[in-house]
Amino acid sequence: MQSAVIIAAIALAVFLGYKTKINTGFFCIVFAYFIGCFWMGLKPKALIAFWPTNTMFVIISVSLFYNVAAANGTLEKISRSLLYACRKFPGLLPYALFAVAVILSVMGAAYFTVLAFLAPITLLICEESKMDKLTGAVAINCGALAGGDFPTAALGVIFRGLMDSSYEAAPELEAIDSFVTCLKMFGLAVLFSLILITIFRFALPANRNIGKDVKFEKTEAYTTAQKQTLYLMVAMMAVVLVFPLLKLLIPGNAVIKLVAGKIDVGLVAFVFAVIALLMELAPQKEIIARVPWNTILMIAGAGMLIAVAVEAGTIDLLSNWIGSNVPTFLVPIAFSLVGAVMSFFSSTTGVVCPALFPLIPGLSATTGLGAVNLFTCTVLGAQSSAISPFSSGGSLILGSCGNEEERSSLFNRLLFVATPISIGVAAIFNLIVSMVL
Repeated sequence: MQSAVIIAAIALAVFLGYKTKINTGFFCIVFAYFIGCFWMGLKPKALIAFWPTNTMFVIISVSLFYNVAAANGTLEKISRSLLYACRKFPGLLPYALFAVAVILSVMGAAYFTVLAFLAPITLLICEESKMDKLTGAVAINCGALAGGDFPTAALGVIFRGLMDSSYEAAPELEAIDSFVTCLKMFGLAVLFSLILITIFRFALPANRNIGKDVKFEKTEAYTTAQKQTLYLMVAMMAVVLVFPLLKLLIPGNAVIKLVAGKIDVGLVAFVFAVIALLMELAPQKEIIARVPWNTILMIAGAGMLIAVAVEAGTIDLLSNWIGSNVPTFLVPIAFSLVGAVMSFFSSTTGVVCPALFPLIPGLSATTGLGAVNLFTCTVLGAQSSAISPFSSGGSLILGSCGNEEERSSLFNRLLFVATPISIGVAAIFNLIVSMVL
């Protein structure tokens, strides 16, 4: 009963926010308060502790740093340079953005880090090239996720650990090679991403005019302030990437392990934001004004209600239902869809996979379905809803929009167009994969 009410409350909050134009997060906080404190018996302090402090800190700090580049024109110069590089084949811009995101993720950059770096640049490129912003958002989101699935990348390492743990809990079953499984998952994720990007590239009418009547002029030389900002951006990416990557390459080095454990994208971004301000690369007032406060409040409010759902056992209820009610041939689609729904409400690596992965070894043994397929269906299904504006990635893309009207429009399109299409395509793709492999 509680789970049904919470799911209904989340849906109602989204509906009320859409109809009234009042921040959806506000309704989420109200519902979290009444359901959590008055029905579930949570203490107010416990409910307030559900406020997603870490996510909010990262969004604010990363936004502050990249707002420097936005304020002094550096991001615009970068976008124009990439646009000029694709001048002969402007229609391939979505795939170029996807490739850049994959490369960054495979190199070890976290999903959030990749989007933090590419989202502002991507939206500017979309404006300059007349490409639909939804297509650009899908391209970099898919690239960051697919690249992250690589066995040694940020997400791949987590998935491998969860797979190994799932089989350790069932010693009577023969364990799979988690590295090979993640490698296959990475390949399938890239294939799925290319299909999804192609759908958005050619299905959206606005993309028919990519590059049309656009003058691909060579960009002017960077100013001193822009060069310094660019150097800081590269330096920040290096700091965030190098030590985690070295940790993977040299796992036995205690110094590298210690430093890598202290690297946090939010704190690093704040350090570089302060350096940029000390160098007077942009006015402090302007970069603070550009912080997407409306989006931050929305994500924080939704995070509180989602945390109440986790506390109520809604997530566990969904995962347990699959094992006892779903016919064998529908299990792959069920894992895909349930993973997508759960990920819409919670973290893929923190909640969805830890909840669903332990079910897979046993189901694979009893149903004859390949464990590799089920792991892949779960991950791709969960990642298919990551473009949602309620997710960390979707919220960061929203936060990169230039004005509130544009942000509101993209919010609706991410929620009502990109998310359902992505989930649907993932379900069909996973069904085909389960039949072929």
